[in-house]
Amino acid sequence: MPDATALARAESLITSIPDYPQPGIVFRDITPLLTDAAALRTVVDALIEPFAGRFDAVAGVEARGFLLAGAAAIAANVGLMPIRKAGKLPRPAATMSYDLEYGSARIEMHDDNAAGARVLLLDDVLATGGTLGAGRDLLQAVGSEVVGIATLLEIDGLGGREALGDVHAVFHV
Repeated sequence: MPDATALARAESLITSIPDYPQPGIVFRDITPLLTDAAALRTVVDALIEPFAGRFDAVAGVEARGFLLAGAAAIAANVGLMPIRKAGKLPRPAATMSYDLEYGSARIEMHDDNAAGARVLLLDDVLATGGTLGAGRDLLQAVGSEVVGIATLLEIDGLGGREALGDVHAVFHV
């Protein structure tokens, strides 16, 4: 696990933007963290460390989950399984709908190499659990085994952990 100083530095790079994308929502912008190589490596290591050796692929939910999942897949030397917003794939194998704290959405994925894969599911923020829950269900629908769920940042008190069960979160707010 990365040291506490490196983790605190990485966390300090996450910016809070009030009233985006709508009034009452505080958007957590991870872009400053992503642009810092040391901070990015620190959080990627922290995301995958509890699951080391237990997964064959990393799945990430579009869009910011893609960024973390791609880096995690390279760091762990495993494959990447992208989960896309609805309508972005030419041949979706499965689709899941879910509720967000400010609306609803659908995600899709292909089933290439999915059957029997042991997958670590990643996203940037856990709020109500809708996105990660749909991602987990989608992976299971195409035949993958979800061995863990990890998120960069958990917003405590919004019910995400209660909806999903065990989730590894690097940071909490």
